[in-house]
Amino acid sequence: MNIKWVSVLKQILPITIGAALYAFGLQCFVIPNQLMEGGVTGIAVLLNYVFQFPMSVTTLVINIPLFLIGWKILGSKKMIYTIYGSVALSGFLAIFEAYSQLTSIISFENGYDPMLIVLYAGVTLGAGLGIVFRFGGTTGGIDIIARILSRWKGFSMGQIILVFDAIIIGISIFYISLDKILYTLVMVFIASKMIDFIQNGAYSAKAFSIITENGERIAERVTQEMDRGVTILPAKGAYSGSTKKVVYCVVARSETHRLKQLVRNIDPKAFIVIHEVQDVLGEGFKEED
Repeated sequence: MNIKWVSVLKQILPITIGAALYAFGLQCFVIPNQLMEGGVTGIAVLLNYVFQFPMSVTTLVINIPLFLIGWKILGSKKMIYTIYGSVALSGFLAIFEAYSQLTSIISFENGYDPMLIVLYAGVTLGAGLGIVFRFGGTTGGIDIIARILSRWKGFSMGQIILVFDAIIIGISIFYISLDKILYTLVMVFIASKMIDFIQNGAYSAKAFSIITENGERIAERVTQEMDRGVTILPAKGAYSGSTKKVVYCVVARSETHRLKQLVRNIDPKAFIVIHEVQDVLGEGFKEED
């Protein structure tokens, strides 16, 4: 298989899985419990509640003019995976809608703890969208508008999406109860955290900035004993004026105590700053294709 097509497949497959997971969350948790959602999906959810329009159709119909505008303004390269993600979402919504009519789909409603419903909904929707976003796709809608307005007016995409979501969820108060709106806000918060978690990487590590007069010796020991790469930066104390070295190294969380002990054994007076790392790419950690 051509290398280019392998690369495309590595993006399309995760986007497909993410769209399926997001569609499942909507059909399984959101719709049965009269919750809401933001963006174009939220409009489709609201139309489903008021007019019983199928979400699979309304999401695609609303997105089509946005596809055309985005294609013209943003270009084909930035739109291709957005279009695919949106079409995949509509397709999976259609599948789940058809399946729910034929048999009893797993539907969590009536009798289940509302907070558990909100938790599962937030995690499912956030995981689905997080996977789609991480691999360069979107589910269309407000994301397209946000990109265009961000380019023209200078607002951040997050601010634009938040305003549109607030408007859509605000309008829904005329059709669903206030307690459902409040549950929706909790769900959206959980989903946003899940999206950030997946986009920033599930792998966590620790970065060490070690200010010491024994930089070369510490670097040598870390390289030999821990098999980790080290960067040495020249530094000068602002108060003392003495020359020092800053040793920078990233290690796995489980190696944190070992590195601290190694540094203390060489230089008990070393100043150590430990930073939280969300994602690490490179030798010794993970590679991203």
